[in-house]
Amino acid sequence: MSEESLKSRVEKWIVKQMPIIQMHGGTSMVREANPETGEVVVELGGTCSDCGISNVTAQNIQRDLFMEFEEIEDVQIKVPSTGDMGSDTVEGGRGGDVQYSNESAGHF
Repeated sequence: MSEESLKSRVEKWIVKQMPIIQMHGGTSMVREANPETGEVVVELGGTCSDCGISNVTAQNIQRDLFMEFEEIEDVQIKVPSTGDMGSDTVEGGRGGDVQYSNESAGHF
């Protein structure tokens, strides 16, 4: 195995695998990557803070990190302005009620 730290490897993976974050003005930072416990904490910022689908991005990162790094046991994704998002709250995203519409795209 490489001598490169888990944190560095996760950071490089995110930049390579999730370029859409940067393309849309978002940022990502690995706040913690503990190879002993397998815990990884990633923080999304920039436009991710106000993005309606940041929960989907968080879910994708979480799922893919588990698949890519066998030493990872727990992934927490945090979006500061929307509240902390962890493995058990990522699905709820930013909170609030989900709203649906059956109006056609031409309703404007």
